[in-house]
Amino acid sequence: MAREVRSRLKAPTPPPPGSVPSQRITTPNSSSRYPPRQYDYVDGDERKAAASSHGLRHVQRAFGGLKMRNGEWKLLLGIVVLAFFVRFHGLSHPDSVVFDEVHFGKFAGKYINMQYYVDVHPPLAKLLFTFVAFVFGFDGVFDFKDIGLPYPENVPYVAMRVLPALMGVGVVPIAYLTLRALDCRVTTAVLGSLFITFENGLITQSRLILLDSPLIFFTALTNFFWVGFTNEQFQEPFTEDWWTWLILTGLSLGAVASCKWVGLFTIATVGACTIKQLWDMLGDLKVSPRLWIRHFVARALCLIGIPIAVYMAVFQVHFSVLRYSGDGDGFMSAEFQHTLFGKRMHDTYADVAYGSDITIRHLKTQGGYLHSHMHNYPTGSKQQQITLYPHDDHNNNWRIIQINMDGQPDHDWANSEPTYIKHGMQVRLEHITTSKRLHSHDVRPPVSEVEFQNEVSGYGFPGFVGDANDNWVVEIEYADGRDREARKRLKTIRSKFRLRHALTGCYLFSHKVKLPEWGFEQQEVTCNKNAVKGNSLWYIETNSHPQLPKDAEKINYNLPGFFGKFWELQKVMWTTNAGLTDRHSYDSRPSSWPTLKRGINFWVKDHTQIYLIGNPIVWWLSTAAIVFYAVIRGFLILRAKRGYKDFNHSFVVKYDNLCGFLTLGWFLHYFPFYLMERQLFLHHYFPALYFAILLSCGVFDLFTSSLKAKFRLQAAAFLAVIAILTYWKFSPLTYGEQWTKKGCDTSRWVKEWDFACNEFPETYSQYELWSQVPVSPTANQVSPEIKPDGQLKIDEKFRVEQTESVIGIPVEPGRNVFEDKVQKDKSLTAAKEEPVHHEQHVETTIIDTSKGQKLPEGVEQPPPLPPQEPADMAVESKIIENQMGGKEAQQQPPKVVVPPANEQAKQTEVPVEDVVKEKVKAAEASTESKEVLSEEERIRQELFPDQ
Repeated sequence: MAREVRSRLKAPTPPPPGSVPSQRITTPNSSSRYPPRQYDYVDGDERKAAASSHGLRHVQRAFGGLKMRNGEWKLLLGIVVLAFFVRFHGLSHPDSVVFDEVHFGKFAGKYINMQYYVDVHPPLAKLLFTFVAFVFGFDGVFDFKDIGLPYPENVPYVAMRVLPALMGVGVVPIAYLTLRALDCRVTTAVLGSLFITFENGLITQSRLILLDSPLIFFTALTNFFWVGFTNEQFQEPFTEDWWTWLILTGLSLGAVASCKWVGLFTIATVGACTIKQLWDMLGDLKVSPRLWIRHFVARALCLIGIPIAVYMAVFQVHFSVLRYSGDGDGFMSAEFQHTLFGKRMHDTYADVAYGSDITIRHLKTQGGYLHSHMHNYPTGSKQQQITLYPHDDHNNNWRIIQINMDGQPDHDWANSEPTYIKHGMQVRLEHITTSKRLHSHDVRPPVSEVEFQNEVSGYGFPGFVGDANDNWVVEIEYADGRDREARKRLKTIRSKFRLRHALTGCYLFSHKVKLPEWGFEQQEVTCNKNAVKGNSLWYIETNSHPQLPKDAEKINYNLPGFFGKFWELQKVMWTTNAGLTDRHSYDSRPSSWPTLKRGINFWVKDHTQIYLIGNPIVWWLSTAAIVFYAVIRGFLILRAKRGYKDFNHSFVVKYDNLCGFLTLGWFLHYFPFYLMERQLFLHHYFPALYFAILLSCGVFDLFTSSLKAKFRLQAAAFLAVIAILTYWKFSPLTYGEQWTKKGCDTSRWVKEWDFACNEFPETYSQYELWSQVPVSPTANQVSPEIKPDGQLKIDEKFRVEQTESVIGIPVEPGRNVFEDKVQKDKSLTAAKEEPVHHEQHVETTIIDTSKGQKLPEGVEQPPPLPPQEPADMAVESKIIENQMGGKEAQQQPPKVVVPPANEQAKQTEVPVEDVVKEKVKAAEASTESKEVLSEEERIRQELFPDQ
């Protein structure tokens, strides 16, 4: 009996997921040319079970290599229940928008309203959130606009949070089963599942409407399926079970890549292991070329074909749902945009002539329209602005006119034969709405003030025939290959041309530079002497002419099919993702992730905070395991170089293969971030962290392999208890619960951990006092601080920054939420506040002159404000229509704020002025001026109803 046990202990262990043995079972033989295979290797737990049965029985490998007993399933069920309570505890809190719920909750509304949008992440996880929201009755109206914005009753935010919470719970049993499939002991698997259960960072991510929980779930699932497939490959290939595990691996690979592009690192991990398998089989003379080809084709179909099919199917659903025009149109080509309802245009005339009314689009920068409006540049020539505008608007309409000299009559477009525009002809472009001509001169633009850039403006007035600075030469660069004539004669859509200024030689040019607020943040248009060709190409989209017959040739866009739309969107996602290079106050570089150097502030409100921070014990143990394996592996390589035969021992081979596979997964999910220049955050490390946690359990299995089961269990319990206690210590930051300043300060183990400790009270009893102070529902407002002496103190308001990659709004601006000075709304920065003595009781009176109210004596009526162009094109159009009709755009008379005579405030324990002043200050960052005034009056009534 003992002899038989020793013989099995010397036998080689099964290879890990990255290697493939030969196809036959052989007995251990040191003289054999090929590595021996042995299926009935058993560990200490199995020897104990076999000895209790009065004999060592042959151990059959179960489905996917899972040697689970009935008692284990009960144990695993208990761990899952524990994970469920940890993830679902207080899931409805906070009842306001947290962190990137701003983006991914809004995307669910886009899907429900079928409005097209663009995001840098693939759509699978967002589609899952949308499905849950739709099932629970979300109508898509709530816009998730601001962090801290309370959820209305009709928004099923809890149901939407349940989805990532369930996926977070699912990672726990997957980790357990993966470790068991990797031939680790039950104690090791339990420890690994507990590490995952009580990892604070993973808990935080799985409790919110974020993409990381689905990403980690599918990453763990792919890893588990691959390990199961490799175990089946080791046992017998091309069986039904073998195909099952291989197909499941391919499906899971497609799912993980469809959540985030970080899933491509999981594909790289499986791909590297697949290449290793095929390489080993290629050197095995027992594997025939025909059999090798079968292995290659099977893996290509399941690990390449199936993931691609899943990925593209998800985008097919994405395109099918988003059928209407939305705020993401501007990022797509004109051809793509015209596949959406609300963007499709009628056929337009192909031939372009003098007198044609046209719209001109820029070819490269999202195809904006050449645009002008009745507003002038504040500097330079101070003539009418020329911009690039991404939306359809009548201010985009231009007319091609002939060059007339003084004394020559204007061309009669309606009664003469059309003269078609050819390559090299000189033209003028007249803005139809304002009658200004497209003009350029040797004046620097207001924004791109460099020598090779000239200003482009709208110039002219009725009766003025223009000057030579209005002349432009049409240069056709290329055309649709199916229409050769479009290379010689200007045609709608088909001809791509440049406009060269006849006097200065510069080219009409635009780039991704936005004008300031005076230009309504529209895109700058200049005349560039060193223009990059791609940014100086234009084409005509619509064209009409009074002399063209109705049966004249008409044209429209060639609408792309699914594959064209799919490929274009991938390029837009890649370009946009690479462009997220602005710094953020909570971004971090990959070098700081393994040591958990800093976290991310998710949400601050009512003296509570959600801060993304991992469990330091779990985190640092995983990093130590990586360092340990790297050192030991290097040491073994040096020993092998000196002639030692360490790798002939099955014990060394088993743990080298196990730890090597997990280290490879960690490496491929971590080091690619060093190659990225975009914004990076701590949560980008979570897929790599999952592999690192499993690796730490593998190292634990190695260290405790020679211990008795009792001592191994005690060691695992010790580590688990420490991890649980650490989780409990940081749980107020995980769940956004009440905490004390002392507890926060003692938890700051690393100086870079910038918790908002000053926001927490000295004792928990102070929360009851705060609850008695009415708080405005303004988003992100923080309750007043109660000092130990009982007086109120209003701290500056925290504003938690938005991250990730929403398209269409400023992305990750990079502002410190703990700075002392609050950045006010841009609309309020110009207002100068008159200093008020701190002992004066200040009241304000709002006088609305539009309602017939008269101003008191000594107060002058302020001059009317100049007209400003709204961002909304519809409002802009209305203003222009009023102006063109000979009527001035009517404006409401401004409201005048009149301060009354100073009144002496009542001496109270808490100064009224301080409370009101500070609470109004907290609301200013998100409200307009008159809203702040009304807010002051409302707060006054709530706090002091008797006054």
